[in-house]
Amino acid sequence: MIPQSQSSSLQRLQLVEKRIVRVLELAGAVMEELGNSQGPRNDAVAAHCREFMIAMKEIQTTLREEIKSACEYRPFEKCDYNARIANEICCKKLEYVIEKLDTMQQNLEQSMDDV
Repeated sequence: MIPQSQSSSLQRLQLVEKRIVRVLELAGAVMEELGNSQGPRNDAVAAHCREFMIAMKEIQTTLREEIKSACEYRPFEKCDYNARIANEICCKKLEYVIEKLDTMQQNLEQSMDDV
């Protein structure tokens, strides 16, 4: 049986995964709008970008909290080496994802400034 804290953490990460999918859908919708032969509708682009930024902020916040929680939680203390290394690798992967999300947000902000 999975402990309650791990279960809720997994649920939060699943929610983040759904939010990432939604963010990609929003990015696609903006690209479609920008590629519209009649020209983009500014209100639609603005609404999609606003929702995108809100979702990105929520994703980053949740991932930061989960990384902090995962790095503080040491379930493999006094156990075998492989389990500890696997836990550290997971933390590094999550940190990498946050770094890439930060880069995406910066790129989006730059493109919004250019528009």
